[in-house]
Amino acid sequence: MTARIIDGKSIAAQIRADLIPRVAALKARGVTPSLAAVLVGDDPASAVYVGAKKKAADELGMGSEIIRRPATTTQAELSALVKELNSRKELHGYIIQSPLPRGLEESSLVDLIDPAKDIDGFQPYNFGTMTLGGGTLLPCTPAGILELLVRSNITTAGAEVVVLGRGNIVGRPMSILLSRKGKGGDATVTLCHSRTKELYKHTRRADILILAMGQPEMVKGDMVKEGATIIDVGINRVDAPETPKGYRLVGDAHFATVSEVAGAITPVPGGVGPMTVAMLMQNTVLAAELKLK
Repeated sequence: MTARIIDGKSIAAQIRADLIPRVAALKARGVTPSLAAVLVGDDPASAVYVGAKKKAADELGMGSEIIRRPATTTQAELSALVKELNSRKELHGYIIQSPLPRGLEESSLVDLIDPAKDIDGFQPYNFGTMTLGGGTLLPCTPAGILELLVRSNITTAGAEVVVLGRGNIVGRPMSILLSRKGKGGDATVTLCHSRTKELYKHTRRADILILAMGQPEMVKGDMVKEGATIIDVGINRVDAPETPKGYRLVGDAHFATVSEVAGAITPVPGGVGPMTVAMLMQNTVLAAELKLK
């Protein structure tokens, strides 16, 4: 068996296309959905990620802004910035790009974000509402994964889903969303992590296996159930002296062996990553729409 490739780039493009008439409708009412990204320090990867988000917003005709602060910025200065962004009426949402430089505490800043502008979906109010079965501004990567599954006609209802990784950005909210009632949910979910014993016993029974451990190529073909769907969230840089850049990007799955067993799999890159950006755009548009109600 050779796995079907789940093309995140193509599905993300569909979502962006769906947003075009919604953006136009907002503009017709005198509202331009707008987002900002706070970039602290000079981490190259963070700069690339923020640039991709701004580009996506610009292409949709949305307002976008990158707010740069030096690595020497204090916690108090960032807290003041968050409060300022909360008060800006023309701004519908914003993110604080992680990781922050050492010495800065991200969680206390997220606590200060106005839930109505929390387009990352991490603010405690929004996270708690999601846990209770409601919510509108959902965490982007988990919500994007649900879209990948639904738009790829992969059934979650009644499926055995195993999530590797218990982080608050992907693993934990993913397990919550999949277990909720309704479209893209109704799954039986097992959440595994670095302390899980005999991990392979869990992964081998999964109809859907979601990898978010950040361990390069940790899941091999013999750990996967035949015909399973593999959603690989991992983006890991490994040395590859033979390449022009000297490295290559791999997921948490050993693609060569897993793709011979699985029924469907997301590539790295080009799988989950584009979906995260698309869902950030969708959350921004939704925040603008909700503000008008």
